[in-house]
Amino acid sequence: MEDKTTKPNIILINCDDLGYGDLACYGSERNDTPHLDQLATEGVRFTDFYMASPVCSASRAAMLTGCYSQRIGFADYQVLFPGQAQGLNTKESTIAKQLKRVGYDTKIIGKWHCGDQPEFLPTNHGFDEYFGIPFSNDMGRQANALERPPLPLLRNDEVIQEQPDQRGITERYVDESLQFMRRDRKNPFFLYLAHMYVHVPLFIPKPFLDTSRNGAYGGAVACIDWAMGMIEAELSRLGIKDDTLVIFTSDNGSRARGEGGSNAPLRGTKAQTWEGGQRVPCIMRWPGRIAAGTTCEGIASATDLFATLAELTGAPLPADRTLDSISLSEAILEGRPTKRSVFAYYKGPNLEAVRKDDWKLHFCKTGWSPVGDEKEVSLELYNLRDDVGETNNVYDTHPEIVAEIEAEAEGFRRAFGDRRRGCVGTEIREAGVCDDPKPLTEYDEGHPYMIAYYDLADMPTMSG
Repeated sequence: MEDKTTKPNIILINCDDLGYGDLACYGSERNDTPHLDQLATEGVRFTDFYMASPVCSASRAAMLTGCYSQRIGFADYQVLFPGQAQGLNTKESTIAKQLKRVGYDTKIIGKWHCGDQPEFLPTNHGFDEYFGIPFSNDMGRQANALERPPLPLLRNDEVIQEQPDQRGITERYVDESLQFMRRDRKNPFFLYLAHMYVHVPLFIPKPFLDTSRNGAYGGAVACIDWAMGMIEAELSRLGIKDDTLVIFTSDNGSRARGEGGSNAPLRGTKAQTWEGGQRVPCIMRWPGRIAAGTTCEGIASATDLFATLAELTGAPLPADRTLDSISLSEAILEGRPTKRSVFAYYKGPNLEAVRKDDWKLHFCKTGWSPVGDEKEVSLELYNLRDDVGETNNVYDTHPEIVAEIEAEAEGFRRAFGDRRRGCVGTEIREAGVCDDPKPLTEYDEGHPYMIAYYDLADMPTMSG
């Protein structure tokens, strides 16, 4: 049997659009999150943890590969849609592939969003098993989008249901998670649970809706917290809590469009390179290895999970490609500062900002367009340690800091490009492209869809 003290079980939980200020342990006064708060009490809570993109497909691909999304060809594919020809290239290394090399059983449950064509599905990227919806929950047939194909629920590469009732999908995800954890196995496991919550539209089970202090959104957050509690209880029941590293985070910031989500005290929203778009909650817990009740204030990125998990498990880093991943192992196990001092804020093909230590220099802003077609030059400098809300522009008073960060930015432009400035990157690998792409489902009037639950525009539990 594998020595699980050196190869821990790993549970990576990734939420959809959960904001920095949505958990009580991150300051929320509207959402109740007792299980996640307990996770933070027993582990380390990151204050400066970033996703590589402010939108979903690119951020997830970056997290799984340990690379900025621009490096792996996702600059123009920030959000993938059903039937799209592009996806995560199968030549890329993923966390799951690396862990497979050292004997892990691997499973993903929930949202994939790195390409829905058969060759791009998780089972071709190192996962033994897949159960979930391959893209965002709003990309199926809905009352205001009847032209879309039905939402597919997959087991591995097979559609097992069309238009599943979303009020019960989180419960099904949790059940799949517990069944995977319960298996009599000789190997450690890697479970990647990717929630659909809190992406809109929100379909909330009645008990969570009835007890929420923050409407449907608070009910969705409570459901995420309930899922954490169920997983925690099972870890304890199986006697493997001490052998398991749990990582909890979100794919980008909250929409913060009045549905109840919050990125406080940060400025900005999902799809923006203000802090609120990319700085997200992150909690890690490994009893006996990560000091309980600690805080990590250094710069860290979801891309760093690749190198971190490789180091913790003895998985080799790929020698045939460049990564953007820096191990966090010393930070989480020994309480040392993180080794990352620079972070680039890309939105699609445009470099919009760079952070170096406590300083962040903005070059431009764009709107909600995933590839940032709306261009606005805006040179602004903020000290994030003193001004986390990015309210006091000190660009004119710190020319030496501006020069330092500009030099860092030029390195990113050479590597990944910057379309706004006409720069073409030299370190970009190609995204995957398939021939003859088509949606996984087609609408059929005779099919027994869950229309009564899913497609009602006036459904009281639906928001957004």
